[in-house]
Amino acid sequence: MNRTRMDLHWREPKAAARYRRGVSLHSHTMHSRETLSFIPRHVPHIPVLGPLVSAQERRYRERTGRALDYTRAWWTPPLGGPQALELETRQITEKLGLEALVSLTDHDNMDAPRLLTVVEPSRIVPHSVEWTVPFGPSFVHLGVHNIPHGPLPALEAGMREYTQSPDPALLAGLLEELSSARETLVVLNHPLWDEACIGAARHAALIAGFLHRHRGWIHALEFNGLRPWSENRAVLDLGLDCGLPVISGGDRHGLEPNAVVNLTHAATFCEFVDEVRTHGASHMLVLPQFREAFLLRCFEVLRDALCHLPDAAGRESWAQRVWFQPEQGEPVTIAELWGGEGPAVVRYFVGLVQLFSNSRVHDMVRAALAGSEEAAL
Repeated sequence: MNRTRMDLHWREPKAAARYRRGVSLHSHTMHSRETLSFIPRHVPHIPVLGPLVSAQERRYRERTGRALDYTRAWWTPPLGGPQALELETRQITEKLGLEALVSLTDHDNMDAPRLLTVVEPSRIVPHSVEWTVPFGPSFVHLGVHNIPHGPLPALEAGMREYTQSPDPALLAGLLEELSSARETLVVLNHPLWDEACIGAARHAALIAGFLHRHRGWIHALEFNGLRPWSENRAVLDLGLDCGLPVISGGDRHGLEPNAVVNLTHAATFCEFVDEVRTHGASHMLVLPQFREAFLLRCFEVLRDALCHLPDAAGRESWAQRVWFQPEQGEPVTIAELWGGEGPAVVRYFVGLVQLFSNSRVHDMVRAALAGSEEAAL
């Protein structure tokens, strides 16, 4: 059943007035590992910077006899669990005038809700995760929200084991077990994003195959606040085709709150889950930050990832938030590996991105991208 509705806040500024709560889903914290594999795909096409990075890669290959493996490095988002929870809550309470329900979903990690339960026991924080599910030549991401405390350890271990050593024969059983708890919501996140770059046609076929096999344990598709408008429009069509509601997922990684939330009459997160699972009901509200050009918002996330955080003890510098896995031993931060912020090409890249914090530069880029499909909404 699909009873999806969507409003654009700048066209319907009073859309939230009829509701009791706003729901923020899919928001990341410092406990997520974000791959650096985008660098060889995108940076070579950036003028000036591309040739500099290529030269560094060539020197590394000459010195070590092998190519630089970006999959062994990752960055972590700037906000901790309490700060991410506060950011999402404040947007809903101050901008929309509603009470907030927030579900944080880090990649294959539930440390944020686990620690929040200890630090702020008076606040009910769903135990949720963004689960990486290898499937065929690629993978899908599932937002698994509000896992019950009782079976949580066993389910967490099962998800982790499947991600590390996928066995297709076990996947249906895991999904059935997750879905058997009526208070748990399983969402297919950004279903049409070809994140593994296998090609749009192959990815579409992969998603069709995944839904054909496992549709019975998926409760909704995601309208993703950090993906392009055209892709999200296609997700709405996919929801109509397969009979699944489409719900919000901000996918926040930086300092900007989620660009899309759900509106609900529910008093609790469990009641919100029931609205979606039992009735197929979803009322999404797209917020003004979504109107910024997609490319501009990607730059903003990168800027936030490289910003200085004076109040984050031990994580103030970007180099303390980027990690590398040596061939032997434990992961180390870039700051530990280089004894600072690295070679000139890295400092040049960071400086270039941080220049984006200047309001005049930011406005110039915004003006240059004013013709984007998001800006035309």
